[in-house]
Amino acid sequence: MLPLLGQLADERGRKPLLLLTVSTTIFPFAILAWNQSKEFVYAYYVIGTVSYILSRGSIFCIAVAYVADVVNENKRAAVFSWITGLFSASHVLGNVLARFLPEKYIFSVSIALLIFCPVYMQMFLTETTNKRAPESDQDLSCLTKIVTIIRKRYASMRDAATIVVSSPTLRSISLVSFFYHLGMSGISSVLLYYLKAAFGFDKNQFSEILMMVGIGSIFSQILVLPLVNPLVGEKVILSSALLGSIAYALLYGLAWAPWVPYLSASFGVIYVLVKPSTFAIISRATCSTNQGKAQGFIAGVQSISTLLSPVAISPLTSWFLSSNAPFNCKGFSIICASICMMVAFCIACKLKPVERSPEDIETPLLTDS
Repeated sequence: MLPLLGQLADERGRKPLLLLTVSTTIFPFAILAWNQSKEFVYAYYVIGTVSYILSRGSIFCIAVAYVADVVNENKRAAVFSWITGLFSASHVLGNVLARFLPEKYIFSVSIALLIFCPVYMQMFLTETTNKRAPESDQDLSCLTKIVTIIRKRYASMRDAATIVVSSPTLRSISLVSFFYHLGMSGISSVLLYYLKAAFGFDKNQFSEILMMVGIGSIFSQILVLPLVNPLVGEKVILSSALLGSIAYALLYGLAWAPWVPYLSASFGVIYVLVKPSTFAIISRATCSTNQGKAQGFIAGVQSISTLLSPVAISPLTSWFLSSNAPFNCKGFSIICASICMMVAFCIACKLKPVERSPEDIETPLLTDS
């Protein structure tokens, strides 16, 4: 769905796709707010699955494409970093609200906040793309219409793949994203289980780690990256962030005392910069009319790695935490995941800067008047 939504954002406009993806997040929680019986919980999971398919990752991709339409190329990295930093801040504030709000008000408050988003976008967001008028196919049969739509989507998907594969920068950054998410998603899927089995951590200690990472990442994304990027560029930031992710994984995998996971979590302040720097590199290497296609295609690559990683990491973690482990290294699976980040780092070091002639540098489609 991510590549498809990215293509539609280029063809039909950013605003309609943002409204669609954001609005789908309202319905699952509205069901639980209405009734929390067993049947409604099952309905929540079914509708929530559809909602996540449409919204998970796609909101970021389309928002990044929108930013590329309205912000100068040299300032995009800072804006992307602000977006991801504000997302981290909202995550921290959401956890605080959930902790202190009475349980009966949690869903009502969350639905109010979710409804505010599409209402705000409908009122204040300006469309930035020239929408293509849909071709008239009223005379075609239903089956012919379906075949025509499938052919159009296939051709658009092939164009998106060609855009990424034909560009050395996009090809490399897609490999970086694949291997980085292959390792990081594997660690995320087993981390709580590993910390509980190895050090007896409970949910409160785990939440302390998450809060520490969240608060530190807000600072690094909103303040550090916008200041450092003009001096060193996106490639250096990406490479440094990947080094931070390697240190994060190795310290978790080799942790020898209960305080080591806290030290490891501190590197979250650094590796969190992978996301905005990746957005910036993709945006710089892509023209304005193909921003959605490129961002969506590479987000799809990330989703594949997120799907594959736990399949290998979870059983490996269980094996090395059991009494049947071939040798004593409880975090061996996390060390294996760090190898994926090392591969991503090696590819990132070979990234070449995108060279654009002055006439190729695009001006923002919307300017302050």
